[in-house]
Amino acid sequence: MHGQEVKNMNRTQERLELWCSAPNVRFQSPEAEEAYKKRAKRIADAVLLETPDRVPIAPLVTFFAANYVGITAEDAMYDHDKAYAAFRKVALDFQWDTAFSHVLALPGPLYEALDFKQLKWPGHGVPRNCTYQYVEEEYMKAEEYDAFLDDPSDFLIRTVLPRVAGAFAPFQMLPPLSMIVPCYTGVLMMLGSAAIGGAANAFTAINKASESFMKFILSAVAFREELQSLGFPFWFGPSTQAPFDIIGDSLRGTKGVMLDMYRQPDKLLKATDRLLPTAIQTAMAGAATSPSPFVFIPLHKGAMGFMSLSQFKTFYWPTLHKLMLELIEQGLIPLPFFEAEYTDRLEIIKDIPKGKALYWFEKTDIFKAKEILGDHVCIKGNIPSSLLCTGTAEQVKDYCKKLIDIVGKGGGLIVDGAVGIPDEAKPENVKVMTTFVKEYGVYK
Repeated sequence: MHGQEVKNMNRTQERLELWCSAPNVRFQSPEAEEAYKKRAKRIADAVLLETPDRVPIAPLVTFFAANYVGITAEDAMYDHDKAYAAFRKVALDFQWDTAFSHVLALPGPLYEALDFKQLKWPGHGVPRNCTYQYVEEEYMKAEEYDAFLDDPSDFLIRTVLPRVAGAFAPFQMLPPLSMIVPCYTGVLMMLGSAAIGGAANAFTAINKASESFMKFILSAVAFREELQSLGFPFWFGPSTQAPFDIIGDSLRGTKGVMLDMYRQPDKLLKATDRLLPTAIQTAMAGAATSPSPFVFIPLHKGAMGFMSLSQFKTFYWPTLHKLMLELIEQGLIPLPFFEAEYTDRLEIIKDIPKGKALYWFEKTDIFKAKEILGDHVCIKGNIPSSLLCTGTAEQVKDYCKKLIDIVGKGGGLIVDGAVGIPDEAKPENVKVMTTFVKEYGVYK
């Protein structure tokens, strides 16, 4: 093993050991502390490609918790007490190896205050008991790459934010940020433009949204501490995005970014390079305040149905690869979620230091993934949503058995649903999955 690999492994192990030891957690009992450390070590062993005592179960949960206790998804977004009661019950009833708060269920009042346009949420654009619907638009036009590349901060604040949220509309009246020099003329220009453009209204809306967000953050931290004190580690901490996805998701939209690969590939590549430091900084900022060493990276546009293998190698993988390598260099553990199918890209994504990442697959052939990646990276997933929502108990058991027998052989598997526990999953199927993995997934 080369010196740099040893150094990175030591950093990864140090982060995992710190997470496992939970130095700042006040446990409610010695039994809770023992349970926490067993669960965390089980996860750590799997990630490091060592053999744990049994296959870990670490599902992502969003609105399943609401359905499980009989409240709506809208209730979960507008009433923190109801939401956390639901997540608490799920944690205590299923006794998984990690707990998960409703990080994805951000407070509805925040979106309302901002007049947020990139999302439809329960009771606001979609039915009260349905999950989110992202609204894709060309928030950055095809001809605006140069403006973005010249000054990303100015472009995002004065052009993109007004398109993303109605509350930010006055920002388009601000002068270019480069003109706000630290002297009285620059300050006066900013204040004059802000007054004429009605920026005060924007800051009023921001203040209202900030109050809602801070209440949410404080409640989320308190809930996390409570579940930790009961013996449940939290793996979901900081997050970031692949640079290509930042452009494809939030700026150009799927259609726009796909056309850009053909019509203006050079500018697209320059933009992904420009966004790489931002993606790294986003992860590091989250890691600075989170006890979790895992960095969640949801991957949206790099799948087989979106781009060819050649395009993946050219546009998507280079900056994602650099992002993950930098996180590993800092001792963090990338947790990319390969949504849709990446089966033909398994050899490419294997190019990562051994035992330092956790790959979560949705529709990728997970058995092929074990064959190619099994001695190199821990695999998470991928019980199909169709089974959890409509399958029989026996079908769920059969899939879990195959998953453990093949992907779990020798370690390196963490069980989850293909996209977490789907909102409409049958509770009895989730219980069957949980019980079977705990009983059958024991390593002799």
